[in-house]
Amino acid sequence: MRTPDLDTLRRYAIARSLFKPTTLLRAIHKLGFVQADPIRAPARAQDLTLRHRVKDYRAGDLEKRYARLPIEEDFFVNYGFLPRATHTLMHPRTARTEWTKPRWAQAQAVLDFVRERGVVHPREVDQHFQHGKSQNWFGGSSNASTQLLDGMHYRGLLRIAGRASGVRTYAAREPQASPVGAAAALDALVDVVVNKYAPLPMRSLSELVMHLQLGAPQFADGRQAALARAKARLPNAVVDGHTWYWPAGESPLSQRHAIDDDLRLLAPFDPVVWDRRRFEAFWGWAYRFEAYTPAPKRVRGYYALPMLWRGQVIGWGNLALKDGKLEADLGFVGKRPRERVFGQALDEELSKVSGFLGL
Repeated sequence: MRTPDLDTLRRYAIARSLFKPTTLLRAIHKLGFVQADPIRAPARAQDLTLRHRVKDYRAGDLEKRYARLPIEEDFFVNYGFLPRATHTLMHPRTARTEWTKPRWAQAQAVLDFVRERGVVHPREVDQHFQHGKSQNWFGGSSNASTQLLDGMHYRGLLRIAGRASGVRTYAAREPQASPVGAAAALDALVDVVVNKYAPLPMRSLSELVMHLQLGAPQFADGRQAALARAKARLPNAVVDGHTWYWPAGESPLSQRHAIDDDLRLLAPFDPVVWDRRRFEAFWGWAYRFEAYTPAPKRVRGYYALPMLWRGQVIGWGNLALKDGKLEADLGFVGKRPRERVFGQALDEELSKVSGFLGL
């Protein structure tokens, strides 16, 4: 098989990720994992990601339909939504040593309370147990009950049942053993990573496999061996001095990996742009997420959405709602395209965003 070049890998990355819009559940299964983020600018990252891949998707559809779908909200390589079958592979998590016996007793009392009621809001737990306040991870103060529920969720005692006005509600998660052994489970999780972000340069693959410690800390000691197995079994090629990997059964050289002329404004965590190292290799400039950068130091804006057109990320857009209308502040890496077809593509994308937001 001839070796793909960088242009081929770029087209492959775009085409395989931006597949034909389908149902919400099928899109989540095809992606394997959808990263979540609470910032709404003009919508949350999970909604901005899914709108390109789910037919007639509207902001908030994932939250509205979550309770009826066989998916879970949990940690993976970061936090988000994933199929329940993948979620099962990551449990039980062995993180018990971080809590004292009194803390586990607290957790057991809350678990009994949740089982009695079925689904609970954190406010109910706080009112019943009056756990008080505690310091959170960024040095502020938050309800101790909320932190306890977060910890119980991570340890697999609870699951996210849904959301009430954006606040997570909880239900008991009954213990489930992984259907396969540790090595097979870890290999399957690595395959989810590769499927989501392929094609991956070797360094990015290595880092993502290490990030699996978030979702499956019990497999931490096996990650290096899993990485070695992945490098041995996955198709790969050396392109411009770097080894790239992709899922078994796929070929970057396939004629089916064609890209269209649609213009798309992508979420900062969209799989097409998520790997900043790959982004710079593909498009020749560095994209940075600047929401947490002090305003005077921002280069592209608070929540700049990379602008993909004709296989190139040519700029970015910051979108905002003002007086019930969508406003777009655009920037470009080079000169703004002057072709009439670009203006038409941009207008169509902004119209799609307006519909997605229900304007």
